[in-house]
Amino acid sequence: MTAIYTASATATGDGRNGHVRSSDGVLDFDLAIPKEMGGPGGALTNPEQLFAAGYAACFHSALKRVAGMQKVTLTDTAITVDVGIGQLPSGGFGLNVTIEAELPGLPEEQAKAILEAAHQVCPYSNATRGNVEVELNLA
Repeated sequence: MTAIYTASATATGDGRNGHVRSSDGVLDFDLAIPKEMGGPGGALTNPEQLFAAGYAACFHSALKRVAGMQKVTLTDTAITVDVGIGQLPSGGFGLNVTIEAELPGLPEEQAKAILEAAHQVCPYSNATRGNVEVELNLA
């Protein structure tokens, strides 16, 4: 694959309680471990929120692209991505993802087909396939 765009970000400090900054400075903020993981939580983001936001935006674009290719008009759509983190039986940590799609006005079978097709197109879905459990749901 030849990359048509490359994003770059640097983490400094204490990792999950550190700081991240994109190479262009658009992202530039502190991180905090969530309270659920023994950290301070608060009004700071964490890697799982960043991953969820990126996956949601990317998947929404893939969904719109697939629908357009199928000549299906989508209105008032939304994608919510939940990213869970937990310990694996092998001792390391892993992620799981739930994608919930709001596709009002489409018959359920058509909505499911578009959702599945978007899952085949989305770069985040392709990157996680076989490595991260991903569940697809219609709202």
